[in-house]
Amino acid sequence: MLAQIASAMGVVVAGVFACALYYWLSDKLLSAALPVPEGDARKASANLNRRATIRPWLFLGPALLLLAVYLVYPVIATFILSFYDRSGGNFVGFANYRWAFFDAQFRQSIFNNILWLAVVPAACTFLGLVIAVLTDRIWWGNLAKSLIFMPMAISFVGASVIWKFIYEFRGGNETQIGLLNAIVRAIGGDPQVWISLPFWNNFFLMAILIWIQTGFAMVILSAALRGIPEETVEAAVIDGANGWQIFWKIMVPQIWGTIAVVWTTITILVLKVFDIVLTMTNGQWNTMVLANLMFDWMFRGGGDSGRSAVIALVIMAAVTPIMIWNIRQANRDMGDH
Repeated sequence: MLAQIASAMGVVVAGVFACALYYWLSDKLLSAALPVPEGDARKASANLNRRATIRPWLFLGPALLLLAVYLVYPVIATFILSFYDRSGGNFVGFANYRWAFFDAQFRQSIFNNILWLAVVPAACTFLGLVIAVLTDRIWWGNLAKSLIFMPMAISFVGASVIWKFIYEFRGGNETQIGLLNAIVRAIGGDPQVWISLPFWNNFFLMAILIWIQTGFAMVILSAALRGIPEETVEAAVIDGANGWQIFWKIMVPQIWGTIAVVWTTITILVLKVFDIVLTMTNGQWNTMVLANLMFDWMFRGGGDSGRSAVIALVIMAAVTPIMIWNIRQANRDMGDH
């Protein structure tokens, strides 16, 4: 254990040293290639301008190279692979795309993803906003925020294991150790295998992600609420506005940009949801989503690289526009401030 920690620390230190050495050497080489002569003001000015133009690209060079190798190339390779058969050796044209269009499981996965998109971002954003407003009004609000934010520190798999115990079902007359079934039995109801109930089981899985991400939405929106000028709220109070009107007509419009960023950030996460479904149901009982379907086609049953590539492209096509809008919105908000 100590050897692994020492090895990891050594890699970190070596990486930092190598980066610093690269920046120092590249700057020295740039200065040597474009000197600043003392007797020639015109050439000195031209070389200084060239240095200023080249230096940012020189420093960004390693990052751009890694971005090209680990992001751009895989996208191109996946696109090409989508036109080949399961082995990736025989060209089949648009056969994989035709399969996706007519496949019932693919359509079910699309439907489930749309269902997740309709519920999770809205629930997380709404609950985060309500909690942010309420916790700002109580003296133990910071403690409440800490407790609500705590699930963010848990991995999706860990959170799924926790919620598996909540949904646990025991047959016959056995004691129900699952919290939900224990409550149902206590009030006279019949215990259920909740994660196998058609259609509704998707909502039981969504509750896990809502539980995790509400804390994120709360923190971001709480910071935005604190940035609202007090003068506008005081003016509304003087004009006779009640708490509900102040919330919807004064606070929400002023932080609408932040709400949109939180919404789209969670939307991107939802489009890539994988761990929760894999841990809870493994895609059974009509809970399959696109990421799990891609995993199944790629790594199970012998693997099919062509069809899994098509599904990966569908996920990327859904995520990319939202991500671009999110970045532009964030940049616009930063520019306004």
